Amino acid sequence: MLKSKNKKEAIEMDITFMDETRKVSTEKINEIEDLLQFAASYLKLPDDTEMSVTFMDNIAIQEINRIYRGKDTPTDVISFALEEEGEGEVPVVFEEGDNPLPRVLGDIMISTERAAEQAHEYGHSYDRELGFLAVHGFLHINGYDHMTPEDEKVMFGLQKEILDAYGLKR
Repeated sequence: MLKSKNKKEAIEMDITFMDETRKVSTEKINEIEDLLQFAASYLKLPDDTEMSVTFMDNIAIQEINRIYRGKDTPTDVISFALEEEGEGEVPVVFEEGDNPLPRVLGDIMISTERAAEQAHEYGHSYDRELGFLAVHGFLHINGYDHMTPEDEKVMFGLQKEILDAYGLKR
């Protein structure tokens, strides 16, 4: 994965990573963190933003997909947003005082097995697919969706902008 050539004004989001597969290298986790920090800067998120990313296998993500989405099949990425605001809206939570609460975006779960399968299917690298899925999930927990053609155009356009600006192209 590339390091961004066009660093935006750097912010430092708090990202918790969990690797249930025990197969994702520290280097790969650092690359995904760099990409997500870039995406956070791109969206101009506040410094005190928090989120988590969990890497899992197809069996684990299939179970989550079945329980929460009613689809008994493995998927590539699932996001659980803790905020239910529209895109670009940031809820104000205890803003007054010296220690406002951090903005907690939510959780992203990525199947590393599906990422590898899809990289092969789409003819690009595993790094590119993993980065794509991370940004895709990140946009979901920031209020973007692709349920309508209009929403899909906005979300996929922004997703491509971020990946291209970072230097992670197909």
